[in-house]
Amino acid sequence: MKKRIAVLLSAVLLLMALTACGSTEAWADSQAGPPALPDSGAPAGEMPGEPPEGDPPGAPPDGNGGPGGTPPGDPPDGNGGGTPPGGFGGGMPGGPGRSSADITYAGAVEITSADTQNGQTYVSTTADESALLISTADDVTVTDPTVTKSGDSDGGDSCNFYGLNAAVLVKDGAAVSITGGTVTSDADGANGIFCYGGNGGQNGASGDGTTLTVRDTVITTSGNGSGGIMTTGGGTTYAYDLTVETSGRSSSNLSEGVCIEGLNSITLNDCDLTASNTQRNGNATFLDSIMIYQSMSGDAASGTSHFTMTGGSLTSKSGHVFHVTNTNAVITLEGVEIVNEDTDNILLSVCADGWTGGSNTAVLKAADQKLSGAVKVGSDSSLTLELTDASAFEGSIDGSIFNADGEMVSADTGTVSVTLDSSSTWTLTGDSYVTEFSGDAANVISNGFTLYVSGTPLTGTK
Repeated sequence: MKKRIAVLLSAVLLLMALTACGSTEAWADSQAGPPALPDSGAPAGEMPGEPPEGDPPGAPPDGNGGPGGTPPGDPPDGNGGGTPPGGFGGGMPGGPGRSSADITYAGAVEITSADTQNGQTYVSTTADESALLISTADDVTVTDPTVTKSGDSDGGDSCNFYGLNAAVLVKDGAAVSITGGTVTSDADGANGIFCYGGNGGQNGASGDGTTLTVRDTVITTSGNGSGGIMTTGGGTTYAYDLTVETSGRSSSNLSEGVCIEGLNSITLNDCDLTASNTQRNGNATFLDSIMIYQSMSGDAASGTSHFTMTGGSLTSKSGHVFHVTNTNAVITLEGVEIVNEDTDNILLSVCADGWTGGSNTAVLKAADQKLSGAVKVGSDSSLTLELTDASAFEGSIDGSIFNADGEMVSADTGTVSVTLDSSSTWTLTGDSYVTEFSGDAANVISNGFTLYVSGTPLTGTK
């Protein structure tokens, strides 16, 4: 049966190795996210489905609102509120004042009107030039391309958020379909396939309708600051049956596998995802594989972030598997094989990480899911953990948190609510501390440890 993977990107950088993947659906809009959540934190509505074969999907909904809070000062490393801990080369854009109009785009091959191209080769060896630049409001179809990009750029934000120097850049309201072929980038600041929606990263601004559908393509990047699939500025990307691999600094080996900021989301179905960041980027406070955060720099609207994964596998080479800070996050897992190769075996941390203006709040929903490892919830943070459909959690919950430099971030546990349905179990691997417990205490296997609920040992455990 064909594997299916759906990736929903909303002004998010997809900086990971995606291998042995089925179809990848990527929806990206820097301001619009999935449907708004009710107060309970559950999604109100379904994520967009796969578009009909050959027909680009419609535009995502408009965004809403600006950041909820006062932009903070510099994060711990002093690089400015816009740069996420994982780096990403030049950092986040400098807020609403920036504009792609200040950028001079160039392409070795430029498509500026409706066109269909088959089996063509596109090559650029020049800095700040794309191998293929599609800049039109018309429909463009490209089949079995061979795209090769070299030529380093030091464009920073211009590369990361406006598409300068990308191997393939799609912009200006185009409706583009790319099928098959290869895209290879060996240059700094040279993302693989970049879809830019034109709104310049301004909160509340809608995109220009730029839509990309990419299928059956192999994308490989090896330069620093070079993501595989990038979508910003209100653009929309749907991707299916891709193999994406990145290896440069601030691309995969020295950045998070997935990074989501603010009101944005990623959904993976039947995907094998490996985050290989065995070394910490110099900007990072924590080492982690899936980072969900809000910098309050103005480039991503505040709201609930979503990471959803169904089936497939998630391998974390080092650090925390999930890390949530300065935002509201909903993590939904179902039937995912999670492999944590880090010796500390930390599954999730929810805590402060240098930014202010938002809360450190996470909801982890697990259905038919095996979870293992420590869950860390800082004293100024909160977590809701829901285990359903024969899920099994083998781990502990506490608030003792140290960052990657060994500095203590928290000593006490914040607000934690845990719910076990009748088919799910929790096996303790250490004394654990929660504020609220819902379920049958007999479904908690004490394993010689104690579960404290608001400071009182839970009785009736096995």
